[in-house]
Amino acid sequence: MNDNEIPAVEPVEDDLVDEVVERLMDRADASGAALLGEGGLLTEVTRAVLERALDAEMTDHLGYEKHDPAGRGSGNSRNGTSPKTVLTDAGAVTLAVPRDRDGSFEPRLVPKHARRLAGFNEQVLSLYARGMSVRDIRSHLAGMYGVEVSPDLISKVTDAVTDELDAWQNRPLDAVWPIIYIDALWVKIRSGSVASRPVYLAVGVDMDGCKDVLGLWAGDEGEGATTWMTVLSELRNRGVEDVCIVACDGLKGLPDAVTATWPKATVQTCVIHLIRASLRFASKQHHAKLVTELKAICTAPTEQAAGQALADFAAGELGQRYPAIVRTWQAAWSFPPEIRKVVYSTNLIESINARLRKATRNRGHFPSEQAALKVLYLAVREQITPRARDVNHVAAHWKKALNQFSLFFEDRLNTK
Repeated sequence: MNDNEIPAVEPVEDDLVDEVVERLMDRADASGAALLGEGGLLTEVTRAVLERALDAEMTDHLGYEKHDPAGRGSGNSRNGTSPKTVLTDAGAVTLAVPRDRDGSFEPRLVPKHARRLAGFNEQVLSLYARGMSVRDIRSHLAGMYGVEVSPDLISKVTDAVTDELDAWQNRPLDAVWPIIYIDALWVKIRSGSVASRPVYLAVGVDMDGCKDVLGLWAGDEGEGATTWMTVLSELRNRGVEDVCIVACDGLKGLPDAVTATWPKATVQTCVIHLIRASLRFASKQHHAKLVTELKAICTAPTEQAAGQALADFAAGELGQRYPAIVRTWQAAWSFPPEIRKVVYSTNLIESINARLRKATRNRGHFPSEQAALKVLYLAVREQITPRARDVNHVAAHWKKALNQFSLFFEDRLNTK
């Protein structure tokens, strides 16, 4: 157990929580007391709970209850308390920490020399993950909880996530993936001067139809297929032996990098990038109508319907005006409908990029590559990969799609 971790406890029943909340609100209404801050009800409740838990730890340490005659002659006993202020989710709380005669008591809930509890650290990390600067976090904590914290403390809390980031970035991965999306987002990083640099992102859809951010890699100025080759090789070294579909943009040299890493992989221009590439051939006045007609191809309920939609587009006004778009779609869209539907519905790399951009937007620029990766990783951890399966799950009727993957890709997937 980490020195700053709170020992695990059994979950509290919802009815009991509701009863406690009702009593607190009634008391606040009756007395006009604040909930947070010095003297606030939540602060006082937090103090009372922590002090009672510390007393229980002391009882366990000594082996007898307070005032129990069994403690006479035991060789050790209670020796008053010492004041200690710790930072908690409810703000700064001053505790009376019990002492023993021989100084052997080592509290686990509030360890010696610890000045903040784990929940407070998580509050800071959560704010940091949302793109708040150190100054913003200090202002937020001061306004919400009346707590003044130093920039060094916030930096220490956020720096502690570096080891976690390294472990996440090097964790082993599944051997086979139905789909992996790859893309780059741009972040301003100072290295002598401030410059926009790409951060490479890989998102996989696993055998259960759930998304997983596989990694983040900071690159030099300019997105390039050579760097992508390094990223893909790292994924292979972490255990990815085969990928059915790698969805990406039309960066020159990228398809070659993919097939050099996974020779059997099908390189698919993802729907968002496919539509974007198509719009480059067209006048802006036709963009809205083009998007509508091209999406009709992606979302067609059957393979025949998709083929007909593409044929209708090719024969229509826009298809005749822009034959290059027709050729692009004829070359790029050849999967069965179940797979097309999944690839379209799991076209999630853009939404993830949008969330990551939101996390970096408020920062202006980052002082280092590591600082940028730290914020992006926390944004992934806090916002993109919640534990709930229904949030991670990307496609309805995934089993049907998985069976089609198995047939279309010659049993490269183990569907048992």
